[in-house]
Amino acid sequence: MVLRKQTTDLCVYQIKVTLIGIEPPIWRRIQIPNDISLKKLHEILQIVMGWSNSHLHQFVIGGKYFAEPDPEYDPEVKNEKMVRLNQVISGVGERAIYEYDFGDNWEHELVIEKILPLSETVRYPICVAGQRACPPEDCGGIQGYKHFLEAIQNHDHPEHDEMLDWIGGDFDPEAFDLDEINRKIETLLLKNSRINKL
Repeated sequence: MVLRKQTTDLCVYQIKVTLIGIEPPIWRRIQIPNDISLKKLHEILQIVMGWSNSHLHQFVIGGKYFAEPDPEYDPEVKNEKMVRLNQVISGVGERAIYEYDFGDNWEHELVIEKILPLSETVRYPICVAGQRACPPEDCGGIQGYKHFLEAIQNHDHPEHDEMLDWIGGDFDPEAFDLDEINRKIETLLLKNSRINKL
């Protein structure tokens, strides 16, 4: 796969992000500038999905891998800091895979739903919709998450109390707080802005 030349035409990609393998679906809809780096997209995905950025990750697009490079791990991985989103996907319907936590193996499908003009009244990136809570970190992937939900929802389950203690007392799989997600995105943008001024 050859990287496309980055276009100078700034626009907004509306992307649906779906966690693969979970029913009912856990998904988010985000709007992001088309020239965002894959590194910054990773940071946004961590926030909108509800992960804690405590594990390795990578993008898989067109059979190529993009991540933080580690020559000892895989010299073929391209540096995500150096690649803009519009160099790897740019048309409505085009897809990418974002993998997080190679132990639990969470895979997210990213699909461009729309290409929109930049709005002067919107601060991008922004999450505009979504459903259901992200699974807890280190719960054991898809099967581990199913087991976790069975345990916390059944008072007679032998691991009911243990799982509730592990999660901190409460977990609502239907919870989704759009305002809180966008507050966290805004905090990240302010932090990055301060760093860039140093």
